Amino acid sequence: MKGPRPRSNPEVLPPAATKLDPSLQRLAAPASLGLPTKTEQVRIQSLRPLSLKDVENLAEVNNPSLKAIASQVDQAQSELRAQLAAWYPTLNLSASSLPGYTNGDQRSTNPQTSSLTGQAIGTQYSSTNRWLMASALTAQWDLINPQRVPQVSAARDQFEKAKNQYLISLRELRLQAAQAYFQLQLSDDRVRIGQESVRASLVSLRDAKARNQAGVATLLEVLQAETQLARDQQLLTNALNDQSLARRDLARILDLPQTVTPTAKEPLRPLGIWLPSLQESIVAAYAFREELDNAILDISASNSQANAALGSVQPFVSLFASLTGSRYQGSEQVVVDLPGNSGWAVENSFGLSVRWNIFDGGAARAQYRQGKQKAQESAFRFADTRDNVRFEVEQSFYSLGRSNRNIQTTSREVVSARESLRLSRLRFQAGVSTQREVVDSQRDLTQAEVRYAEALELYNRNLAELRRRTGLDQVALCPAVNLPANKPKQDVEVPVPPEPLQPACQANAIPKPNPS
Repeated sequence: MKGPRPRSNPEVLPPAATKLDPSLQRLAAPASLGLPTKTEQVRIQSLRPLSLKDVENLAEVNNPSLKAIASQVDQAQSELRAQLAAWYPTLNLSASSLPGYTNGDQRSTNPQTSSLTGQAIGTQYSSTNRWLMASALTAQWDLINPQRVPQVSAARDQFEKAKNQYLISLRELRLQAAQAYFQLQLSDDRVRIGQESVRASLVSLRDAKARNQAGVATLLEVLQAETQLARDQQLLTNALNDQSLARRDLARILDLPQTVTPTAKEPLRPLGIWLPSLQESIVAAYAFREELDNAILDISASNSQANAALGSVQPFVSLFASLTGSRYQGSEQVVVDLPGNSGWAVENSFGLSVRWNIFDGGAARAQYRQGKQKAQESAFRFADTRDNVRFEVEQSFYSLGRSNRNIQTTSREVVSARESLRLSRLRFQAGVSTQREVVDSQRDLTQAEVRYAEALELYNRNLAELRRRTGLDQVALCPAVNLPANKPKQDVEVPVPPEPLQPACQANAIPKPNPS
C-alpha cells in the first residue's frame, strides 16, 4: 500500500554555499534580530557591482528564508529521533519523600466500656514524630506496540519530505535571485535608453530653435521638439525609479547590509542557447522534480498514520521491573508512653503488563479511514503536479523560442530605426522634411530599443526557468563579443542639464483663461 519511499538526492544539485567568497565578506547578512534605530544605519553609503555568480553566492549564504527551511529540516530530523526512541526501554526514578518529616499529636476520649474487659476505655493520647525517605526505580520496555512502526515510518517520510523541500526552496531561490538580477539589468538598459533619448531630444530641440530663429522653421516644430523632450524625460524618470526599486529588491533577496545597494556588473546579454529538445526536457523534469517525490511521500505518510490509528485498539505488551526502597526513623500514631522505632524496607517486582483498548466507539476505525482518504487525495495531487510540471516546461520552452525570435526581429528594428533617425535628421537639416518626421523616428527608435532589451531579459528569464524546472544545464554559451578598446564617439555630444524637482502642484499644464 505504501510503495517505495523516495529519498532525496542532493547530488543532483550543487549544495548551497555555506560561506561567502573572500571578495564578498563585507556583504554578510546583518543579525537576524537586528533592527536599525537611526537614519545613519539605513542611509545608502556604497553601491556594490555584482555579477550573476556573486548574486547566487550571496543568496545561498544570506537569504533568511532558506535558513528557515534548513531549520525545518533539523526539526524533522529531531522528530524522527523522538519517534525512534519508542524502540528503547524507559527508566524512571521517583521519590515520594526525599526526605519527609511528619509530626503531630492526637487526643481521643471514649466514655464507652471495653467489650472484653468491661472497663471504661477513657482518654488516649498518641503522637507522630517520624522521618521517612522513599524512592522507586521503574523500567519498562514495550515488547509489542502496534503504533510504533507506522509512527516511525511517518516521521521518516516527513524527514525526507523536509529535505526535498529544502532542495526545492534552494532552486527557487536561485531562480528568484537570477530573475531579480535580470530585472536589474533591464532597468539599467532602460535608464541608458532614456538618457540617449533625452540627449537626442535636446539635439532636435536645439536644431528646431536654430531653424526657427533663422526663419526656416515654424514655432510648431519647436513645440513638437519640446513635447518629445518632455516624453523622453518622463521615460528617463520612470526608468530611474524602476532601477532604484530593482536594486532594493535584489538587496532584499540577498539580505545585504542596510547601507549597501547592489548594482549589475554585467550588461544585459543572452546567456546561451538551450540544447535539449522539448521531449528531453519533459522527461528530465519528471525525474528531477522533488515535488513529485513529495506527493509520494505524502501517500506513504498518510498510510502510516492510518495504520497507527488502527494500532490504538490492538494489544500492547510491555515488560516492566520496579525497585522500591524506604528508610524511616521515629514513631507513627503510637501512645506517648511507648518508645519510637526505626527500620527500612526494599521491594522488587517485575513481570509483563498487557493493555488493550477493546472498544473506543469506532474512533480508531474512523481515523484509519481518514488516513486512507488522505492518501487517495495525495494520489490525485500527484497527478495534478505531474501535469503542472509538464505544462511549466512547455511554457518556458515555447516562451524561450518566442523570445529568441523577438530578439532577432527587435534587433533588426533597432538597426532600421537608428538609420531612419539619421536620415530624418539629414532631411530636416536640408530643409526637405519637418520636425514631425524627426520626432516620429526618434520615438520609434526609443520603443525599438526598449522592446529589444525586454526581449533579452525575457529570454534569459525563460532560460533560467528551464534550468530550474528540468535540472538540465545543457546550455551552449554565446561567443564572446569583440569590443573595441576605445569608446566609440557619438555624433553629437550634448550634456543633459539637471532639473530641480518641483512639487506636483506647481507643474500645472492647464492653460490659463484668456482675460479677453
